[in-house]
Amino acid sequence: MANIHMKAVFLDWATMGPGLDVSRLRALLPELEVFDVTTDEQIAARITDASYILANKIRLTDELLERCQDLRFIGLTATGTDNVDLDAAQRHDIAVCNIRAYCSRSVAEHVFACLLSLTHSLFQYNTDVRAGEWQKSVDFCLLTHPVRELSAMTLGIVGYGALGKEVARLAGAFGMTVMVAARPGASGGERVPFDEMLSRADVITLHCPLVDETRNLFAEKQFRKMKRDAIFINTARGGLVDSAALVAALRRGDIAAAAIDVLPTEPPAAGDPLLDYDGDNLIITPHIAWATDEARQAAIDELTENVAAFQLGRERNRVV
Repeated sequence: MANIHMKAVFLDWATMGPGLDVSRLRALLPELEVFDVTTDEQIAARITDASYILANKIRLTDELLERCQDLRFIGLTATGTDNVDLDAAQRHDIAVCNIRAYCSRSVAEHVFACLLSLTHSLFQYNTDVRAGEWQKSVDFCLLTHPVRELSAMTLGIVGYGALGKEVARLAGAFGMTVMVAARPGASGGERVPFDEMLSRADVITLHCPLVDETRNLFAEKQFRKMKRDAIFINTARGGLVDSAALVAALRRGDIAAAAIDVLPTEPPAAGDPLLDYDGDNLIITPHIAWATDEARQAAIDELTENVAAFQLGRERNRVV
């Protein structure tokens, strides 16, 4: 078993939110120091003599890792590993572990919370009632905005890992028709060609990683191919979408509505075109699709299991 009496640091605890149980993690790492926030200027001093680094989004470069002579383990509370120089970690014999499938239900529920809000015009009706419009109606109800059933709609899923599969499962419970998109330019199997999915889907939801091939996967050309009453949802990565093109599509009526949980820069820089858009057919949330209480605790539990496995000499969720 690895010696557990070594310095450990959690560099960006505030990203995990309040109310989580870390008792078992602290039992495994008695010398754990927890920092709510670590600036770029503070990273080097905090990790230099650490054997364990725990983090969510902190960027760990080759230059930083080279200074850490005692470092043996990097544990991430995320699936993505683009914030760690994995080649450098391998050269320095540092184990790197991520966590997987910890927030599938949280993300899927967020997708359908947004979808139901948009298809049932909940925000618009709430606004009307508070403005006194229902009180002036000559009928028992007020039917001034469209209300659509999910069972009459086709859902296109881009990215069919754990998240995409959970969204498909919930879509089935609503009676939706589900299409899984093939990679752009690819075909075969049961997946629908990407361009065909664009033209047929009533709802498109993104669950794919951000890589060179998927950056700005949705831009003006793709939005123009979609149905004019289609709904677009992105809970994956902001860089998958050209924000200006999405705003233009909403303004022109190329698509009916969108729900966006992620932006290319987070926190968003001033002047992001999506933040300046004031139409009621856009929902923007601050990267919280993953963040139910249960999912955040699952993330800590998965991290803890990765640490325990490493200390026992076992490989679990290793990417290096």
